[in-house]
Order: sequence, then structure tokens, then C-alpha cells
Amino acid sequence: MPHIVKSTILDAPTDAAWSVLRDFNGHDRWHPAVATSSIERAQASDKIGCVRRFKLKDGAELREQLLALSDLEQSFSYCLLDTPIPMFNYVAHVRLLPVTDGDRTFWHWESRFTTKPEDRDRIAHMVAENIYQAGFDAIRRHLKEAA
Repeated sequence: MPHIVKSTILDAPTDAAWSVLRDFNGHDRWHPAVATSSIERAQASDKIGCVRRFKLKDGAELREQLLALSDLEQSFSYCLLDTPIPMFNYVAHVRLLPVTDGDRTFWHWESRFTTKPEDRDRIAHMVAENIYQAGFDAIRRHLKEAA
């Protein structure tokens, strides 16, 4: 079972980063892979159990469900419901923590999932680089532009 763990430091306070990341329906405004995002059944994007539908820029579609959201801990968890990628039981956790030296943010993003043994390395690399690292880089740009 792959376990992907990535973290970074953002040159922005946690409240600024959290205001962007907490929006479970906001990835299309900052993540380079996401073309559109919508919450099914017109639910609020911070309602536990809500489902977001992504259309990726490559045309693929996927659905993810919000499992937990904590403003106090500045964290959330979600799972993949439908994806064209051969990965199963995907559950991810995002957590922000303050770095008091410079009023910066520590961002921790991790996930576990299952996949076929022959797909393991390729998919693990895709998640770590095309999703997580691309997200880190995109949030940096987004927060810089917003400042």
C-alpha cells in the first residue's frame, strides 16, 4: 500500500493558506491540473460528506468526498470515490501548522491507497509530483499574487 507524505513551508501565515485550502470546491482557482470543480447536490463545500466533482485539464473526471474538516486544527481529510486512475481506497489528510519564525506555514499532505503492484511506482510518483508538489507550487504563486 503506497503511503505518500509530502510537506513544505509557505511564506504566508497559516490563516492566509487556510482560507484557500479550506474551500473544498476551490481547487480550480489554484491547482494547475483542475479545470473545473463543483459540489454535487448544491451542498456547502464545508459540509462533511459533500462530494466534489473535478474535471481535469486532460479531460478526466473524478469525485472526492470530504471526510473531516477542522478550522481549529486547520486540517481536512478526503477520499476518492471515482477516478480513471487505477487506484483504490485513497484517503488523504491535509494539515497546516504555524511556523512562528517569519509567520510562515508548514503544510503536511499525505495519503494511502492501494493499486496493482505493476502500477505502484508510477502512480505514487504521479500523486507525489503531479498532485502534491504541483499543488504546493501553485499555492505559493496564488498566495503571492493575492498579497
